[in-house]
Amino acid sequence: MASHPAQKCCAIGVKHEGTPQGEIKTISGDIRAYVAAPENGSTQNAVLIMTDVLGFEFPNVQLIADQFAANGYYTIIPDVFRGNEIPFPMPSDFDFPSWKANKMPRENDVDPIFKETIKYLRGELGVKRLGGVGYCFGGKYVCRWLKPGGLDAGFTAHPSFVEVEELKGIQGPFSIAAAETDAIFPAEKRRETEDLLRDMTVPYQITLYSGVEHGFGVKGDLADQRGRFAKEMAFLQAVFWFDEYVKKGDHDTPLP
Repeated sequence: MASHPAQKCCAIGVKHEGTPQGEIKTISGDIRAYVAAPENGSTQNAVLIMTDVLGFEFPNVQLIADQFAANGYYTIIPDVFRGNEIPFPMPSDFDFPSWKANKMPRENDVDPIFKETIKYLRGELGVKRLGGVGYCFGGKYVCRWLKPGGLDAGFTAHPSFVEVEELKGIQGPFSIAAAETDAIFPAEKRRETEDLLRDMTVPYQITLYSGVEHGFGVKGDLADQRGRFAKEMAFLQAVFWFDEYVKKGDHDTPLP
């Protein structure tokens, strides 16, 4: 695997201050989603956020969606857990192994939701270029959908569950934000990932943030100066990546 499976640490973190400005709506029949639109209402460039195990109603990720919208991207977070996300704060007696074995959605549950969401974005809303953001659990699905007709560019922070074949199957620009301390995406997995990407033809980027742990991109402690800096820089990493590979479109010169 290019990253290990999720662990209990995936649901631990800090709730951030702020009031999300988007709205929850139902798309494609029965898919609930959080939507944040840019000020001009444009849907030409969009971002699909693939969440961690806390799901689409976690305020932190909704605030991130608002930030992408403020940078000109129509942003959507579909609900792929359908009520089976881990509650936050996670109860001290929460049985994570049981949840992972019995309630965590699998590919055959999640992929159809992303398929319908992408169809909705590119069809009904007329999205021309689409970036995918995957946090932890969602990083796997950025890899699975980074292909023609799916995502045009991808970004993931502290990914989990990514299989080698999924990483090798990506067909678009891919950016990774990694934590220095991360049992799920540790140094050996980062190096394995880099070795795999180096032998591929897609543009890629791996940025390592010191002094932070798994989950920093969504639920790190913003009262900690280093944690706040890393979280904000990882977000800007995604924005700059999408400004280059979503807003500017395809690059004419392929990599050798």
